[in-house]
Amino acid sequence: MQVTVAPKNRTTREDMTTLEDRIARRYSDLSARLREAADFVAGNPVEVATRSLRSLSSASGVSPATFSRLARALGFSSYEELRELSRSAVGERVLTFSEKASRLRADARARMTMIERQAAACIGNIADLEKNMDRERLREAVDRLGRARNVVLFGAFGSTGIVEYMAYLANYFTANWVLAGRMGASLGAALASIGAEDMLMVVTKSPYAKRAILAAEIARAAGAGTIVITDSHSCPAIKHADLAFIVPSDSPQFFSSYAATLVLLETMIAMLVARLQGDPADRIRAVEERNRRLGEFWHN
Repeated sequence: MQVTVAPKNRTTREDMTTLEDRIARRYSDLSARLREAADFVAGNPVEVATRSLRSLSSASGVSPATFSRLARALGFSSYEELRELSRSAVGERVLTFSEKASRLRADARARMTMIERQAAACIGNIADLEKNMDRERLREAVDRLGRARNVVLFGAFGSTGIVEYMAYLANYFTANWVLAGRMGASLGAALASIGAEDMLMVVTKSPYAKRAILAAEIARAAGAGTIVITDSHSCPAIKHADLAFIVPSDSPQFFSSYAATLVLLETMIAMLVARLQGDPADRIRAVEERNRRLGEFWHN
């Protein structure tokens, strides 16, 4: 197996120790059959932890040999080692909170109103985010954003407004955050001068924007730090990320929910403000004063 040595200032791929992280990091290099096995493993952690390999094969239609090859492809010495990692995540619980919530939602679907269904999905997503968040990874992301010379934000399609909102909040207390590709502006121009002292944050949900994936690839090649916020281990941008966050986005509608993503982004902003030296209120007051002079807000 070929070993990639990461630069000292980067988080190595093996630092991301959850099973979903391992799958996400190697997903793009897997064969179609191994991806099928990986999708089943990522989507059914309780079954992987509690059922035999023969039973798992029967339920998934994937052969035991394929699951064993997947384990080796993910860096495990055997399938049993993969299973142990899944067991440690599941613990002694038979059902995770999200699975309980999903079953309750399914049972009550016929009598739930639209707002009840949507709210239940969002509440479940946020609960999963809080329960499964790697706090150390979150702290590292915030630390690197705080130390960056410049932070470039990019989101396409449904993610466009989300990154614009984050930039809006950040610009109250810092001047080095910029939106890439906004309002027809060139994405290439925003990435032309990105380097080792900078960070790129990409938000992308399925179906993944090609420009988001290429932006992460270009930034990584230029030596910049990359943070990818997405909704699945199968997102192609993850292979170019120093730090990746897979955020629950389940929805009863045709679109993905961004509720949990907003919680993550707002948490990052709050943590950035908390770590600032000096009083961030000074700049915030200055921004508010200029907004007042420009007549930006309505006053009775």
